[in-house]
Amino acid sequence: MIKMKKILTLTLCTIFLWGCTKDDFSPEPIPELSIKNSVGLKLQTTFVTDEVSMNVKTEFGGPLTIKIFDISNKVVSKEELVVEPGDNILKVYTKVLPPSAYRIGVYDTKGDVLGITDFNKID
Repeated sequence: MIKMKKILTLTLCTIFLWGCTKDDFSPEPIPELSIKNSVGLKLQTTFVTDEVSMNVKTEFGGPLTIKIFDISNKVVSKEELVVEPGDNILKVYTKVLPPSAYRIGVYDTKGDVLGITDFNKID
């Protein structure tokens, strides 16, 4: 009985420690988020509910601003973040937005548009 408990405890500890290790492989890129140009913005889908993945591709690393505009072109969300050169896969959380059409844009520190696209928030 004690030997069985030791084996079970050792097995559970091994599984726990194995689950906490970093994978040594890179995940496959999401084909829907592929951007051919050196700079751009692409959403995984134009119909979103609570969240959507997006790719922000830049030639430089550093701070960017992401703005979401409603149908009247009013900024309803604004976030500043730091990106790396190349593809940056990010999540956009839209749960608090009411169902409507929106535009999302990415801007550099000078206010220049790096990419802009539309999406529809649905329930």
